[in-house]
Amino acid sequence: MAQATLTVWKFDSPSGADEAARTLQQLAKQNVITVLDSATVSWEQGRKKPKTHQGTPTTGVGALGGAFWGMLFGLIFFVPLLGAAVGAATGALAGSLSDVGIDDGFINKVRDQVTPGTSALFVMTSDAVIDKVKDAFASHQPSDLIFTHLSEDQEQALRQVFADA
Repeated sequence: MAQATLTVWKFDSPSGADEAARTLQQLAKQNVITVLDSATVSWEQGRKKPKTHQGTPTTGVGALGGAFWGMLFGLIFFVPLLGAAVGAATGALAGSLSDVGIDDGFINKVRDQVTPGTSALFVMTSDAVIDKVKDAFASHQPSDLIFTHLSEDQEQALRQVFADA
């Protein structure tokens, strides 16, 4: 299996990520990319917190599942709002994520950029034809791309972290 990539595409509208997710599904049907798992975050202007939605993987069963997305979104968007007591309790989880390629820098960058009035498409993929994906996403005008590559060992470790959740 090719190296998995966790990608976060940011859009300057609350609906951008949902529109891009539909394009991503079309690209998967054309065998341009393999979608292992995905989720969207949509943050309407004036709302205190974003709305999240787990996508439908093209490989059958989501590689990571709802527990992963819930924990990741919790660390990014909700832990800063809950205070130090809860934050300290999530330290071990954050350490586990760091072990599999999702570090504080990644979390902080996403937190800083996905704000009210924006949206983001989070997707775990492999086997992408990068030029075709880039061309297909250009019409959606993503304002930023944040990504981290995961080795096969890191991806397996990430799955193990959330297997019992």
